[in-house]
This record gives sequence, C-alpha cells and structure tokens, in this order.
Amino acid sequence: MAVSNNITAALNFVALLCSVPIIGAGIWLASKPDNECVRLIRWPLIILGVLILLVSLAGFVGAFWRLQCLLALHLLCMLILILLLLFFTIFAFVVTSPNGAVSVPGRQYQEFRLSGFSGWLRNYVTNSGNWAQIRTCLSSSDVCPSLAREYSSPDQFFASSDISPLQ
Repeated sequence: MAVSNNITAALNFVALLCSVPIIGAGIWLASKPDNECVRLIRWPLIILGVLILLVSLAGFVGAFWRLQCLLALHLLCMLILILLLLFFTIFAFVVTSPNGAVSVPGRQYQEFRLSGFSGWLRNYVTNSGNWAQIRTCLSSSDVCPSLAREYSSPDQFFASSDISPLQ
C-alpha cells in the first residue's frame, strides 16, 4: 500500500473513531425527552455523526484496498459535507449577527430586544409552538435562582459590571 493511501486510511480511521462520540452524544440527547433546550440539535447531531461515519468508512475502505471509485465518492461526499457545515455555520452567524443590544443609560450592561435580531430569528422565536418550548427551557433552567443567590438586591445586580447577556 502506498504511503499516501496509508495516510488517507489512517486519517479516515481517526475520523471514523471521532464519529462514534458524535453519534453517542446525539443518542444521549435524544434519550432525554424532558430537556427542551436541546430539542433542536438532537437529530442533526445524530445525522452528522452517521454521515461522518459513512464518509470516513468509504475513505478508509477505498484507501486500504485502493478502490479509486470509492475514493472519488469519498472526496465528493466530503466536499458536500464540508459545504453543508460551512453553510450552516454562516447561517448561524447571519441569523445572530445583529445582536439586538441597546445601551441602557446609567447601567453597566446592555439590554437585548427582539426587534434588533434578524427576521428569521424573530419569526422563529415568536412562533407560538416554538415560544412554548423556549419558555419551558427558560423556566427549567437555573438562571433565576442563581441570580437570587448571587445578588441580594436589585441595586446590587444593576451596579454589577460583570453581567453576561443571559443575566
């Protein structure tokens, strides 16, 4: 087996091994039906893991047994997978880039308004079905009780300079 095929087989074997925890994380998230906060990422994570597994398996088998047609299919699928991941990354940045931050006079923090975000994100959040799930996620989180433990009064909260956007 040529050196380039050895390297290709080794890299694809590592990618194959890395896909297993991705699939496992997706299955673990899918087995937690009570957590509405991760509902949107459950199945895409499993699908991504399976796609990486299949593409890396095709690359490993093609490199190990010198099957040029399988290596060509591997490269085509890898290109498509990379382009899809790039598209979703750019989409996430475009949707969240106008962050809706508004300065509040006399305060150390910025206030965030829904009108400052992109139209797609506004429509997604204000959809009645989605809002019910978002509200469930927010109410089940530990944000409000942790604020009550951390700040003894509203004045102490407003005077704080290290407030994150979620607070």
